[in-house]
Amino acid sequence: MRLNSMLDASAGARRLLLVIGCAAIVSGCSTKVLQPLANVSTFQKAPAMTTRASGSFDVKIIPQAGDGNDKAEGAVPGRMLLDKQFHGDLAAVSKGQMLAAMTAFKGSAGYVAIKQVSGTLAGRSGSFILQHSGTMNRGAPSLSITVVPDSGTGQLEGLAGNMTINIVEGKHFYMFDYALPS
Repeated sequence: MRLNSMLDASAGARRLLLVIGCAAIVSGCSTKVLQPLANVSTFQKAPAMTTRASGSFDVKIIPQAGDGNDKAEGAVPGRMLLDKQFHGDLAAVSKGQMLAAMTAFKGSAGYVAIKQVSGTLAGRSGSFILQHSGTMNRGAPSLSITVVPDSGTGQLEGLAGNMTINIVEGKHFYMFDYALPS
């Protein structure tokens, strides 16, 4: 099989081929190892439909003491513990940690956070991990909240998705677009 025809496969198949191809190269195998994978698409699961969950959440932020080197020139970093209680389609609690830094320029900052969410999503119980990455560029916000791949447990195994957050008059709301394997 020609490598070009393999690269015409779907994105998931290409990633699988890349991983297997790299393993074959590292172990000294020839590319003939890849020939049995001509029909790689049979390894993929059917795409799941995306569903939207929504509701509100309460958050408790607990600042943590720094290591004494917290005052880097031009930035004020900090670490916080996060406790959240989700209501609505996602009935869950989460525990996590956030690292944040504010710059000397008003309106510019960044943060990352990881939190484990445990509870029920549309009646399915389990847990999963959310990863946050947020920046504020001179007042313009950007936020990405993504389910860490393969972090779902129990009935949420295989969960994938993205969350958005809105704050209206001091109340926190989420929209969670997710997919589960069929």
